[in-house]
Amino acid sequence: MTNTHFSLTDLMLVLLLLINCFSFSIESPNITTDQSALLALKANTEDPQNILAANWSMSASVCDWIGVGCGSKHPRVTSLNLSNMSLTGTIPPHLGNLSFLARLDVESNSFLGTLPVELANLHRLKYINFGKNNFTGEIPSWFGSFPKLEALFLQDNYFTGVIPSSLCYLPKLEILDLRQNNLKGQIPEEIGNLPSLKKLYLQNNQISGSIPSSIFNITSLQDVVFKINYLSGPIPSIQHNMSVLQIIDFGWNNLTGHLPSNMFDHLPRLQEIYLDRNQLSGEFPAGLFKHEQLQVLFLSHNQFGGTVPEGLGNLSTLKQLFIGWNNFKGEIPWQIGNLIGLEMLSFIHSGLEGPIPLFIGNLSLLTVLDLSFNNFTCTIPIQISNLPNLDTLYLGNNNLFGPIPPAIFNSSTMMFLSLQTNRLSGHLPPTLWLPQLEYFYLAENQLSGEIPPSISNSSYLLSIDIPNNTFSGYFPESFGKLIYLQDLNVAKNNFSSKPSSPETSFISSLTNCRFLKNIYIDENPLVNTILPASIGNLSGSLEVFSASGCNINGGVPREIGNLTRLLSLNLDNNEVIGTIPSTVGRLRELQLLSLQDNDLEGSVPVDICDLERLSYLILSNNKLSGWIPACLGNLSSLRSLFLGSNRFTSSIPLSLTRLEDILYLNLSSNSLSGPLPNNIGKWQVVIDLDLSGNQLYGDIPDGIGALIAIIHLSLSSNKLQGSIPESIANMIDLEFLDFSRNNLSGTIPRSLVKLLMLKYFNVSFNRLHGEVPQGGAFSNYSIQSFMGNQAFCGAARLHLPPCQINAHGSPSRKVRKLLAYILPPVVAATVLVLALIIISLRTRKRKPSLPTQGDVLPLATWRRISYHELQQATDGFCESNFLGEEDSLIQTMTMATIGYMAPEYGAEGIISVKGDVYSFGILLLETFTRKRPTDEMFSDEMSLKEWVKQCLPSTVIQVVDTNLLSCRGREDLAAKDCAMSILQLAGECSADLPEERIDMKNVVIKLRKIKTKFLKDIERRR
Repeated sequence: MTNTHFSLTDLMLVLLLLINCFSFSIESPNITTDQSALLALKANTEDPQNILAANWSMSASVCDWIGVGCGSKHPRVTSLNLSNMSLTGTIPPHLGNLSFLARLDVESNSFLGTLPVELANLHRLKYINFGKNNFTGEIPSWFGSFPKLEALFLQDNYFTGVIPSSLCYLPKLEILDLRQNNLKGQIPEEIGNLPSLKKLYLQNNQISGSIPSSIFNITSLQDVVFKINYLSGPIPSIQHNMSVLQIIDFGWNNLTGHLPSNMFDHLPRLQEIYLDRNQLSGEFPAGLFKHEQLQVLFLSHNQFGGTVPEGLGNLSTLKQLFIGWNNFKGEIPWQIGNLIGLEMLSFIHSGLEGPIPLFIGNLSLLTVLDLSFNNFTCTIPIQISNLPNLDTLYLGNNNLFGPIPPAIFNSSTMMFLSLQTNRLSGHLPPTLWLPQLEYFYLAENQLSGEIPPSISNSSYLLSIDIPNNTFSGYFPESFGKLIYLQDLNVAKNNFSSKPSSPETSFISSLTNCRFLKNIYIDENPLVNTILPASIGNLSGSLEVFSASGCNINGGVPREIGNLTRLLSLNLDNNEVIGTIPSTVGRLRELQLLSLQDNDLEGSVPVDICDLERLSYLILSNNKLSGWIPACLGNLSSLRSLFLGSNRFTSSIPLSLTRLEDILYLNLSSNSLSGPLPNNIGKWQVVIDLDLSGNQLYGDIPDGIGALIAIIHLSLSSNKLQGSIPESIANMIDLEFLDFSRNNLSGTIPRSLVKLLMLKYFNVSFNRLHGEVPQGGAFSNYSIQSFMGNQAFCGAARLHLPPCQINAHGSPSRKVRKLLAYILPPVVAATVLVLALIIISLRTRKRKPSLPTQGDVLPLATWRRISYHELQQATDGFCESNFLGEEDSLIQTMTMATIGYMAPEYGAEGIISVKGDVYSFGILLLETFTRKRPTDEMFSDEMSLKEWVKQCLPSTVIQVVDTNLLSCRGREDLAAKDCAMSILQLAGECSADLPEERIDMKNVVIKLRKIKTKFLKDIERRR
């Protein structure tokens, strides 16, 4: 009986254990839990390639699904790799149930949204890769709760906020990649607490502050990359031996000061260092020259000075040396010739001079040689042609002269050949063998002769830029064999067309170049040549066709309408006849249409009104007739309308007043009649308005005073009546005013004395009378400005009769006594009020400037000179001054207009043409920084110019208008480089000493080059 009792008890215990085990198996996570988590991910995901749909089947084991890995001991998901599957969607919280997951990789997809907090449950994670997606929000602090984490990749997303300090307490973390996000704030000082960290990538963010010194406490560090941020301050010194550190990249920041003297003493295995585009100065530490493994040295775009260190020649393993855009002087030291392993060498814009050293020819591994923008002289050494691997040669913008060594044109590796803006002369060799050549720049030299047909051997050519030389002969039809050609600029040479055919067969040959975007053939003597119909067969990608000043005759082919991608069409200054074809209305992308100075007839086709993006319409100096199309008022993008010197009739279309953003409007020298538009004041931003030489009649509307931005106003040679509106005095920037040869009556408003900028004033041959205003700008005008009127008086210097005060002669004694006591204080008060008004008007904050149009003609700029300077210069047009000798320099006692005028105006009273350049430089700075010289941030010794100077070249992102730098990645680099080049050009224009300023001819040349380089950089980086 007892035995039976124990047997039943044992049986009950076994049953209880079985029940408990069964219950535990139901409640504990298992492979079914993992399957549910993955199916939730699949449900949250769009799968355009059907990868998951085809491979994640319920009929198969989870461990057999694509991208899923399971453990060998436990049938649980341990790895999930969905990289490069083009997936979109969000990460579901269910993924936090993969409790055995050690590796999670969803790189290179399009996942978006924030990361769910449930992922913090995955404590076994060693590898996380969310890189190259579209995740947003802040980086979760719970990433710090993965004690086994070895690698964290969050690069190329849209994460914001700061770097969480919790990431600095992961004891096993070896790789931290946060590059290419929108992170701000500072690098946590705790970053030095990561004892296992090997690779740290924080580039392409908006991180600010200084580099924490603790970074160099991580002795395991191999790569540290912080480039393209807003880091400032000095580089911290290195106190510990960083025995495995190989790459340091702090480029594209705002770092200042000298390099630490011991910086290179503790980096025995350093291979690459990038400190370019900062504001570092001083000398290179001596320890740098002792490195035996250094391969890459980037120190360009800083403020290092003195001579190029000879110690660089000790870096025997160096492969890339970029130290351009600094303030060096002297010649390239001969020790550089010891670097026989060099592959890339750049001294661009370094202030170097002397001849190009012959030892360059011994650097046989060179692939890139950039010595451009220096002051190198003499001839190009033939030894350069001995470099068998050279694919990029930049020698432009120096003072090189003589012929180009023919052997340079015999290279099987050359891809970029840039020799522009020198004094090179001679002919190109008859045989060109550059089969890999893509870019061919010889602009602005003294080269002559013909372009050899063998240029077609360079079948990969993308760009030919050879303007401003004296090349001659027939236009090379061999260009038509360059099927990949995109840019062709042969302007300002002596090319001609074949006399055997009146049509430009050269144009027809280019129809084979299906990728052409830009064609410039301006100012070549194409006498008796017409544009062929085949022009319509040019590349469908063509954006610019410019053939001004080529003596082209014949008509504009209707086929021009086939070039539907065209942005700019310029046929200025030719002998084109016939009518404007209606097919131009098909050029819907057109921004500039310039046909001025030709012999075109007929009416303007209304089809032009279909060009909604047109900014410049220039048809002056033709024989066009009929009405001005009213529909032009619908072209809201129009900034310049030039229809002058034609035969237009009827009245000014009222619809033109809808062009509220028009800057230049010229309808002069036509046969227009009728009144001026009553709402003429709607052209509030117009700078130049010329309606002269027509038959306009009626009064000048008082609303004309709303043209507060106008500088040049001409209504001369019409039939206008009535008085001169008082509102003209509101045009405080007005410099040129011509109302001559009308039927105006009344007096000249005294308020015009307030127009301090007015340099030219002409109301001659009207019916005006009364006193000529005195003082202000009127002190400078001669009798020619007032002649041919009825009864002017006053202004004895103009030989006008005195004005009568009353009918009985001079005022009575009592009146004179009252005037003696009352008039002085009244005049003093009036002058004071006027002075305050003038100061207020001159210094008040202007309206924001209009957005600029891309790839359009630059607006004209003027040096602003007050009437005081003109009065000093002309002595009030005193007779004794009319026959005086003209000097190139004028001594004045005027002070400079704040910020815009050159220093010599105020300091010495010297006016010269160099002052124009200075003003233009300041205008460039104002345009690209969106800050005026009178901004509140500028005081004492800090001016707009000084502020930009201190921030360049490394921190262009801190001074340039942020609206101009809205790109990401490589396009952002191109935009920053372009903006920096323009600001540096502005600095050259606004140098303190006149003799140090660049001339305007070279300014135009440089701006064109900056534009060309920017467009090419954008294309190359896409």
